[in-house]
Amino acid sequence: MNMPESILSEEFAEFMSEWRRQSEMIEAHSSGSTGAPKTILLKKSDMRASAEATNKRFGIGSDSALLCPLSASYIAGKMMAVRADEAGCRLITETPSNRPYTQDYGVVDLMAIVPSMVESLCRNQNAARGLRNVIVGGAPLSPAQEEMLASAPWKSFATYGMTETCSHVALRPIGSDLYEAMPGVNFAVDSRGCLIVNASHLSVGTLITNDLVDLISPTQFRWLGRFDNVINSGGIKLFPEQIERKLAPHIRYPFLIQPMMHPKWGEAVELMVEAPSDTLELNQLEFSANIAGICQQVLSKYEQPKNILIVNSLPRTANGKIRRRTLNK
Repeated sequence: MNMPESILSEEFAEFMSEWRRQSEMIEAHSSGSTGAPKTILLKKSDMRASAEATNKRFGIGSDSALLCPLSASYIAGKMMAVRADEAGCRLITETPSNRPYTQDYGVVDLMAIVPSMVESLCRNQNAARGLRNVIVGGAPLSPAQEEMLASAPWKSFATYGMTETCSHVALRPIGSDLYEAMPGVNFAVDSRGCLIVNASHLSVGTLITNDLVDLISPTQFRWLGRFDNVINSGGIKLFPEQIERKLAPHIRYPFLIQPMMHPKWGEAVELMVEAPSDTLELNQLEFSANIAGICQQVLSKYEQPKNILIVNSLPRTANGKIRRRTLNK
């Protein structure tokens, strides 16, 4: 299908050339959210099926317009192009940066972004006055970013998915904590309480994840955290991601929650804060005491960190994402 009045960067033009070749597979790269980025071969038929589900969910048709300020090297960018191609609609691409929506494009039915773009987008509502729907993926949203999106005039959704499923299989409306299945998808849980994705329209069929969830129905779940990250403290399961969300509005430095060995409880909570010594307004003892006071105010007694570490820099993966410690389960 042709995409009328599309504005394609050279990168996307190259991808569309590859997309239209007589081949069954496309090479994509994972984001590295849970490890080192890896190359994955995806079936074009799966990508088309995923695109059709998103187009159906948002009512994307030949008279629609999609905006993509993401790279075509990753699945999120590729799928925006495939959605436009499947619908035969307009695709506008921008050079990836944390300042998307460089001009008023008129009505834009769907835009895909990553969390680092949220603040700039929400401050640029005059140019984005024709924007209708935004999907955000690639990393968790902070509470502040959620608040900004919740007050914006367009509808915003956090995505849940992975490269293997050709982008998202569930969406969470901003302001809600429930993820809702995309058309053709339903969910179950395994014996660990981890999510099972049933996607009959994709060749993967059934996919078992390491994401612990509260399953509300076959089409709704509440995400709790990664199974690998759970801290088992005296038989009580603690979710680092949930603890971090409680602390996020109160600690202005990057930080993470991770497990530590404990002689009585087996595992306990450890809080690591990135605060370079030359930026601290207080000395380390006073700073740690302030952090401990915050924890006492906002965390339950079981979530209280047994150790607070102040470090110059947090451990990070090759692509810059924070890497937390895991203990042998």
